[in-house]
Amino acid sequence: MPLLLPELAHPLHAFRHCTVDFSRRILVMAVVNRTPDSFFDDGATFALDAAVSAARQAVSDGAEWVDVGGAPFAPGPAVPPEQEAERIVPVIRELRRCSGPAGTAIISADTFHPAVAERALEEGADVINDTTGLSHPDVARVVAEAGAHLVITHSLARPRTPYPSPSYTDVVTEVATFLHRKVDQAVSLGVPAEKIIVDPGHDLNKNTLHSLELTRRFEEITALGFPALAAVSNKDFIGETLDQHKSARLAGSLAAAQMCIMQGARIIRMHQVGPASSIARMSEAVFGWREPMRMEHNMGPANAPADRSVGLGDAVEWEELLQH
Repeated sequence: MPLLLPELAHPLHAFRHCTVDFSRRILVMAVVNRTPDSFFDDGATFALDAAVSAARQAVSDGAEWVDVGGAPFAPGPAVPPEQEAERIVPVIRELRRCSGPAGTAIISADTFHPAVAERALEEGADVINDTTGLSHPDVARVVAEAGAHLVITHSLARPRTPYPSPSYTDVVTEVATFLHRKVDQAVSLGVPAEKIIVDPGHDLNKNTLHSLELTRRFEEITALGFPALAAVSNKDFIGETLDQHKSARLAGSLAAAQMCIMQGARIIRMHQVGPASSIARMSEAVFGWREPMRMEHNMGPANAPADRSVGLGDAVEWEELLQH
């Protein structure tokens, strides 16, 4: 697959607690769900202390972004906004009280309720991650008033309702068109274009072939000119492709994330942060955006006379190279 790095209309994004240059960075978004029936960990971070601890550990493992959710996307009984806020807001509050990187990490609230979004932003969230594609347009108004960021995700069903047998003529084209339209809507409601991120919504009202096609043609999503989020971690399209339980999908998740990165994804939403951080940092180094952490291999003085491949002139002393 060729390397595809599309131009970003607004590469520099000023979040509320940090600034990111997406022309040179790939961020890892950790997942912390305060739900008793969360998709991946079956409620392991439902308790407040467990959720905060998981978020802090994720940042320690290399995540720059923590996504806090209080209601599953999957079809099921509605979670009242008051209950959802009671799950999300205390986590955000506790993280903002932390010293060090955990206190300054980007935090998003995964919600489609305007009231929940408002409370999350008041407690220090930087981003509202709306996985329903602005099913409630007032979410965009709340985000605009707070000067926050908005993630717009492609999905077709009403929140928490089933959407059996989704059908597309061309899934990638239709997803890109949807996202373009929703971006225009968000901008019309006051959200600046430089505070918008797009997510094609792997598996959300899509079957496995649809999600594989989105992964193969992810460059058509990044061609929209906004930082693109690839939320592929442990999803069913990986499990069905490889016939694996969700507990065994790490390698497939990393492969899918890497394919999206090579086509311009700038954020990867992953459950296992350590390995995800490694592929993000490695990708940045390969792209020429990041220096290696150290240089030792074949760097001894004995290698200097014969090594002409590093592009250094004879006037450069080898000890100087070692210092870099």
